[in-house]
Amino acid sequence: MNSTTIVQPAALPDTYWGQFDEISKYNVQLNYAERLWLTWYSFMQNDVLATGVMSFAMHELVYFGRSLPWIIIDCIPWFNKYKIQNQKIPTAKEQWQCAMLVLLSHFTVELPQIWLFHPLAQFFGLETSVPFPSPFKMAYQIAIFFVMEDTWHYWTHRAMHVYPSLYKHIHKIHHQYSAPFGLAAEYASPIEVMMLGLGTVGGPILWVAATGDLHILTMYVWIVLRLFQAIDAHSGYEFPWSLHHFLPFWAGADHHDTHHERFVGNYASSFRWWDYVLDTESGPEASKRRRAKAAEKQKALSAKAQ
Repeated sequence: MNSTTIVQPAALPDTYWGQFDEISKYNVQLNYAERLWLTWYSFMQNDVLATGVMSFAMHELVYFGRSLPWIIIDCIPWFNKYKIQNQKIPTAKEQWQCAMLVLLSHFTVELPQIWLFHPLAQFFGLETSVPFPSPFKMAYQIAIFFVMEDTWHYWTHRAMHVYPSLYKHIHKIHHQYSAPFGLAAEYASPIEVMMLGLGTVGGPILWVAATGDLHILTMYVWIVLRLFQAIDAHSGYEFPWSLHHFLPFWAGADHHDTHHERFVGNYASSFRWWDYVLDTESGPEASKRRRAKAAEKQKALSAKAQ
């Protein structure tokens, strides 16, 4: 954060846009987005309430907004050639039932988490002020959050498959759809939503607790990117332009779709390295590599015996 001086007028109008006009007069050094941001917190007069309302509204808009294109694509036969399990297209009833459970989970499980994040993170030094942090700072912090979340997701997700009681009582709901679709990204039991959600918000909390350096805008961008990743991974579509073709370590829809189809392996969320290093990859290519390694090992043992 730089040392730009923020001026708050002594008296402000009662309306949001009235306050925006007044604040803009005294803070011409801020860009338009920063003035909108400053006015919102000034208008709400309560940082926790301002962050809670904005965070939840953003989450719902991004989640259902990003899911909508996949709903439309599922209705267009031309895209079927890119569908990984193209014999399984979700029905309108399945989409609706999924949306209702997801919405219920958002209000009963995720809303409290979203609301509690601000006071907890602010205790460790969370910033909500302007000007905004630099793009470089936001980028490297978000990259760290991706790595932290992916690690948490891998081990937690793997545990829910390794231990039968966890799978039966918690994770089985998420596997109702063997061919996932965008809306199903957060279709899960409340306990699972809470457990995996901890990986999304826990990383930033640990980061700000250790460094005292985190802006809520960085958190928002991180959440948006994480939602995009989760929804796209559940989309069920593999395109020639899918990100993993350009970033081989990126997981993508083909990685997670195989997990839903086979109910085992490919436990990570964003990256492939945990599954690769710990030999939990799933799918024909992974099986082929295992057979090749086993054959090489057997050949080496035979040569040694001779």
